[in-house]
Amino acid sequence: MARPFRQQIDEGILDRAAGLFARRGYAKTSLQDVADAVGLSKAGLLHHFPSKDALHEAVLAHADALGRRVLEAVRPLPAGPARDRRAIEVLVDVALGHPGFVAMLLAPVTELPDGGAHEPGGPETAVFECFGVDPHAEDADPERLVRVLGAVAALAVLTLAAHEADQTSAWRPLVVATCLDALGHRRPRAVPSHPHQAEA
Repeated sequence: MARPFRQQIDEGILDRAAGLFARRGYAKTSLQDVADAVGLSKAGLLHHFPSKDALHEAVLAHADALGRRVLEAVRPLPAGPARDRRAIEVLVDVALGHPGFVAMLLAPVTELPDGGAHEPGGPETAVFECFGVDPHAEDADPERLVRVLGAVAALAVLTLAAHEADQTSAWRPLVVATCLDALGHRRPRAVPSHPHQAEA
């Protein structure tokens, strides 16, 4: 099997597995569940990943790589609206291209931290870092934290809905705009072209 094709199949398996692990949890997701989701036999799945642990490790490594990709895209930019916009655009593109990883990468971000539910340094940490937010810091700005959580929650829900509706291209600018609104970066309203529209 050609390497690029094999890699595409492996990434498809990882994406489906990520979605199942995020929804059901690792313990409640069987290899047969993953095999059924990707249209393979259990033996066929084991040909790609020799065990459930190996599959889980590959899922976590891929999620971490996606988180680092987003962070690397925004790291050179100073904090502010331009960095927020770039972070949202890259996150939306990752989410639209990898729907299974949306739940795994973003679900922990959309839960308010409780001091130990998620390991510091996990893939979701990169998402917080993109927006310059440390949810574990005692002096974290509550408004900024809530806005980031709101934007990321909207991003997760809307990109998954766009994928389900097969509207990923059409919805992309709307998802980006909605997330930027949540962050407090509203687009200027269009000036009415007809004088009576201003009175409405």
